[in-house]
Amino acid sequence: MLNNHVTFIRRVGTGAALIALLAACAHNPSAPTITQTASAQAVAAAYDHSLSVFHPVVAHNGMIASEHELASRVGLQILQAGGNAIDAAVAVGFALAVVLPNAGNIGGGGFMMYHDANTQQDVALDFRESAPAGAHRDLYLDSQGNVIDGKSLFTHYAVGVPGTVAGLEHALKKWGSLPLKQVIQPAIDLAENGFVVSETLAKVLAASEKDMAKWPATTAIFWRNGAPLKAGDRLVQKDLAQSLKLIANQGSYAFYKGDIARRIATEMQAYPGAITMADLARYQAIERQPVRGTYRGYDIVTMPPPSSGGPHLVQILNILERWPMGEWGHNSDQSIHHMAESMKLAYADRAEYLGDPDFVNVPVSGLISKHYADNLAQRINHKATPAQHIKPGNPLPFESDQTTHYSVMDKAGNAVAVTYTLNTNFGTGIVATGTGILLNNEMDDFSAKPGVANAYGLVGGEANSVQAGKRPLSSMTPTLVLKDGKPVLVTGSPGGARIITTVLQTVMNMIDYGMNPAESAAALRVHHQWTPDELRVEQGFNVDTKRLLEARGHAVNTKASMGRTQTIQRNAHALWGYSDPRNPDGLTLGY
Repeated sequence: MLNNHVTFIRRVGTGAALIALLAACAHNPSAPTITQTASAQAVAAAYDHSLSVFHPVVAHNGMIASEHELASRVGLQILQAGGNAIDAAVAVGFALAVVLPNAGNIGGGGFMMYHDANTQQDVALDFRESAPAGAHRDLYLDSQGNVIDGKSLFTHYAVGVPGTVAGLEHALKKWGSLPLKQVIQPAIDLAENGFVVSETLAKVLAASEKDMAKWPATTAIFWRNGAPLKAGDRLVQKDLAQSLKLIANQGSYAFYKGDIARRIATEMQAYPGAITMADLARYQAIERQPVRGTYRGYDIVTMPPPSSGGPHLVQILNILERWPMGEWGHNSDQSIHHMAESMKLAYADRAEYLGDPDFVNVPVSGLISKHYADNLAQRINHKATPAQHIKPGNPLPFESDQTTHYSVMDKAGNAVAVTYTLNTNFGTGIVATGTGILLNNEMDDFSAKPGVANAYGLVGGEANSVQAGKRPLSSMTPTLVLKDGKPVLVTGSPGGARIITTVLQTVMNMIDYGMNPAESAAALRVHHQWTPDELRVEQGFNVDTKRLLEARGHAVNTKASMGRTQTIQRNAHALWGYSDPRNPDGLTLGY
């Protein structure tokens, strides 16, 4: 069952019909939007939904929040079969590679945050893509030193060595309880038998037609009668099913040294400097120490570099902690002004300092220092500071960088947050012939030329320049919020440059504004990334607030929606969860 009220809202639109619908939901104790399994009595005990028109999904034993109903069902089945949060997370990861082909992947990479309830340990698992051995600093420049348009996005040179298979296998072997064959079988079934293309997937396929149409191995899968699949068509992926069977039987060996590796290398061999068998064989997932911070008595545990998301999430929260955000009110002009000014300072630092920590010295402890936040906060007043007047700070004295996200919690208290990606929708659009695997264009996340923006408008510096074996900087921010050592929030989002600020607002919505996950997901979002110098807001933003922000000097622009959060919150009574209504295919399930 989908989040029914969200689906219906999208059908009836706004205005009186929407208001009537929300009012009906708010006062209907039997509304089927709360949970798939909990009884009405249990729901009433856990959450007084008469206080809000936005109902979270409620469960007591385990919960999955992902961007596709079928993947969430796979995760729930694993939990109900006795699997733990890692088992379910790995199963969801492989399932999304089938049912969310524009972002779910085994041809890309990502990050995982894991809380082990037994040991009380938190681990950051880095399975980000890496540059092949043939990559070099000027890979995407012409003879005049100018960036070659599209080379880092829609060519074989855009592909980083994929990390997803290595990362998911590493997590399952170390922290899981079920065999790989069992957790991957649902994904094999989905690929082999197919599933019905939704309106959402059909729109993304249509929008990506130009980039995908030139690759016969791609159109053989995603096209029918000379055009992209349409809503209601069945997407069957026989080659992908075979690749998944090889991984189920041989583990990551099949992908990095076996038959799949040979097919990927064959796809690349006409392009000197692109991925080789040796590049695939060298790849390893890396366990890293999480970035840790505090915010109003809560512990923030998030991803370290090569994620820029974790350090800058903590940095922005450190700046904002000194002000009474809750008293100022959600999305008031005063709150948004201080958030935007803090965001600008953090994104300026991102451009200067962030990169792969195995290649450059990233001053993480300085960036997340409370003392550094004190210094930065002094630069914020009641008026907006123009971006050209903001330069990276100096964190060094305080020393001692199209996606999908899913969240899982189990009855033992284990928590998993996973964000992984192909970069833009469908990555390069290239399927490695005979594998059914879409290949990422993650190399665009490097600074093709320091000072030149990437596909998301982010400007990078020398720390994130292209280098063989290096992992590109990412904004992915899978995050855990803990209280007294136990997870109370698991969250994350896709959204490119806007991931960090989307996660920031999700954390603040719970801590500062007391929102449940449904209220938080439905709330309008804002974003500033230093350059371009604009305060981005979602459609429907309060006109009076926009005018007040413009009076402070902000260039306020209404643009497309930001982020698609998948959030689980644990309280004393139950698990609450919600899948962002910005993607109607998403679903949160619990039992």
